[in-house]
Amino acid sequence: MPPTPNKKLAILTCMDARVDPLPLLGLDVGDAHILRNAGGIVTDDVLRSIETSTKLGTEDIAVIGHTDCGLGPGEDDRVREAVEKLGESAGAGSVSGYVYDVASGELREVV
Repeated sequence: MPPTPNKKLAILTCMDARVDPLPLLGLDVGDAHILRNAGGIVTDDVLRSIETSTKLGTEDIAVIGHTDCGLGPGEDDRVREAVEKLGESAGAGSVSGYVYDVASGELREVV
C-alpha cells in the first residue's frame, strides 16, 4: 500500500475513542490520512502534517468534531474554526466540517 491516501483525503478529528472516522465516511484503511488530537484543534503540528499530506497527494480535508466532547460544548464552533484555519493555510482542494453525534451515531455537516 502506498503512503498516498487512495481517496486523496486527510481527516482531522478528536482523539475520543468513540469517533472512528473511516466507517463514518465509508472509507477503508489506506483511503485517508488521519490526524487526531484533543478536540480536533488545528495546531502547528496539524498544519505540518496537513502540509506533508498534501505533498503526498491529498486534495481534500475533512474535520470531524463530536458531541459530548471532553473540551465541553461548542463542537460546531470548534469545527468551523478548524475549517477556516485549514482553508486559509492548507491550500488543498476543499475543507469540510462535520459533527458526529455520539448518542445517535449520526454525522451532520457543519455549514
